[in-house]
Amino acid sequence: MIGRVLWVAQVLLALGMASAGVIKLISDDAMLTSFYPIFPALFIRFIGVCEILGAIGVVVPAALRIRPELTPLAAAGLAIIMGGAVISTIAMGAASMIASPLILFLLAVFVAYGRWKLAPIAPRDAARTY
Repeated sequence: MIGRVLWVAQVLLALGMASAGVIKLISDDAMLTSFYPIFPALFIRFIGVCEILGAIGVVVPAALRIRPELTPLAAAGLAIIMGGAVISTIAMGAASMIASPLILFLLAVFVAYGRWKLAPIAPRDAARTY
């Protein structure tokens, strides 16, 4: 049961992070700095790349069962990014906009903990029976 809940959380986290990352990469500099005035556009684009890579890392290693230990690491990295997003959203005085980063932060923490402790995924080689 918990494994299925974790898969749903992984997919939701990946979709949310990938969409956020793509928006950061396709938006022009003026739009980025208007939404995130305390950061330079290049830093925001870097975060967007990290979000896309994290979205891939949350699903692909677990789905292929090739180095599935990377999945909780990717989720932990996304939790760090989203924790920073929560803090920076509050720092910008936009506390009313905190719901999305907070939900993604909680999903990332759940996936990281769940795939480390509750329902880790065995690598493909370890699943073989001889």
